[in-house]
Amino acid sequence: MPELNPSPSGVNDFVIKFANVNGTGSASANSLIMKSIFRMGVPVVGKNFFPSNIQGLPTWYEIRVTGEGWIARSGRVDLMVAMNAETYARDIAEVSPGGYLLFDSSWPRPALLTRADVTVLGVPLSQLCSEHFEGARARILMKNIMYAGVLAALLGLDLEVMRGLLGESYAKKPALVEANMKAIGIGYDYAQAHVSCPLPVRVERLDRTRGHFMMDGNTAAALGCVYAGATVGAWYPITPSTSLMDAFRAFCSKLRVDPETGRHNYLVIQAEDELAAIGAVIGASWNGARAFTPTSGPGISLMNEFIGLAYYAEIPAVLFDVQRVGPSTGMPTRTQQCDLLSCAYASHGDTRHVLLFPADPEECFHMAVQAFDLAERLQTPVFVLLDLDIGMNDWMVPDLEWDDAWRPDRGKVLSADMLQKIERFHRYVDVDGDGIAWRTIPGVGEKGAYFTRGSGHNQFGAYTEDSAEYQQVMERLSRKFRTAAGLVPKPVIADAGGTRNAIVSLGSCDGAVREALSLLARTGVRLDYMRVRGFPFGDEVEAFLAAHDTIFVVEQNRDAQLRSLLTLETAVEKRKLRPILHYSGFPVSSDFIVAGVNAALARGEAA
Repeated sequence: MPELNPSPSGVNDFVIKFANVNGTGSASANSLIMKSIFRMGVPVVGKNFFPSNIQGLPTWYEIRVTGEGWIARSGRVDLMVAMNAETYARDIAEVSPGGYLLFDSSWPRPALLTRADVTVLGVPLSQLCSEHFEGARARILMKNIMYAGVLAALLGLDLEVMRGLLGESYAKKPALVEANMKAIGIGYDYAQAHVSCPLPVRVERLDRTRGHFMMDGNTAAALGCVYAGATVGAWYPITPSTSLMDAFRAFCSKLRVDPETGRHNYLVIQAEDELAAIGAVIGASWNGARAFTPTSGPGISLMNEFIGLAYYAEIPAVLFDVQRVGPSTGMPTRTQQCDLLSCAYASHGDTRHVLLFPADPEECFHMAVQAFDLAERLQTPVFVLLDLDIGMNDWMVPDLEWDDAWRPDRGKVLSADMLQKIERFHRYVDVDGDGIAWRTIPGVGEKGAYFTRGSGHNQFGAYTEDSAEYQQVMERLSRKFRTAAGLVPKPVIADAGGTRNAIVSLGSCDGAVREALSLLARTGVRLDYMRVRGFPFGDEVEAFLAAHDTIFVVEQNRDAQLRSLLTLETAVEKRKLRPILHYSGFPVSSDFIVAGVNAALARGEAA
């Protein structure tokens, strides 16, 4: 048995990274490992780093085992499962000192696997598969499942938990359960016979996942759309948002079908392009349906003209922007927060839009519901800005709660009875002073009819090129935007007490920031924290910014878009805002933020 180096981490606190070839079926094996750990009561986080092609390029999957419940990447790798010969050199270089590398030793790789501070564990997976399974495809698939068995031995995983998960996945195909368990057993027995098991880096049962389940943000957002009463979804497929519509369709096929007639009470449209998709959403929303489109940055760019129409004609619409790396096509399967400015001011002319920033799948669910309420109450497009990390990765989510007393907020909609009680209906007259006019749904009554136009119009809905009439409408829209500041979700603020230094961030940065704050506090560095959850920014954001002298703005883009938005839309002094920018395409880790703060402190940029 090889001599094992001391573990850099320990029990229930380590990172496994899988290096595979895209298209070989490794995702099932990697997911099985993650879910097995979760079922043993230990919190986990899964991050998938995959190429944008269909098959053949390197892909990585990272599992952080974190008994303390942190939800961000840690910035280290304690156990590398190197299953792609083309990336061996890169993979072993990534292992933290004192860590481990597991590889398929069916073929010797001594020149690529030499590192004194890493324990290399070879298991002849391909050879074992050839001895026990028939057919090239079966051997490829079973090799992945076999290394899951090896890891079960190395990490101390419960084989019965793995069997239970396989039984759930292949409930209608028990033969597949037995074939997979055979492969797991072969890998498990080999590791037990040839390596001292379990490793110092291992899993021990906890009870910290009770009341949680695993879910990605796209699925959570889709479920939120169903609960919000959305009945129309239109989209053009684009990574990484397509799975949101796939999930919505799947939920609707179970929940929105009349049990007696079989009639579908929903409509999903795959449009010919993004412009057609947002056009369908605007048309459906104008007719009174709750409608939405999921897309990503390139789709937002193409939708700009129709977004401006919805803003100026004041038609509700909900857009989910699952952000990916840009510009142009960029890297479709990498994550970033690079669409903040393009969404905040989408379309030509003077436009400002409502944005929501969920931090995890749980907030994706709830903010989906809020987005539809806000869109109808404000009669305007509302953007939910998640990103690929939230949308497509596996998160540990608390059991979702729902208030059965909730009813949709349709905003200022005149019913037929209400129309009869007024002398005359004018679509764009602000009778309440909040910038929001009353609207009607087509067909409610002749008195409620009006002509919807994207061209210049006055408060009565008539065409105009009169400067005063045009300005009156634009000023009301600005008033409405100020009203929105009091309606969007309020920021989450954590007060460290007695400090004039702070961090401001948003979205999926939250987990890394909170862990970084804990690490910094151990060294005596205390920072207040504000996570903005909506735009326009409300009074709470203004007050927090005014109360601090140095504010680190943590975000995942090159050009400091959140910092720019804060500078443009609040009274904060620009010199206060110190950017910490992460834009590699991989989710930000806590150590990156700690390093950024400490570097600024060393330069004397904060007290």
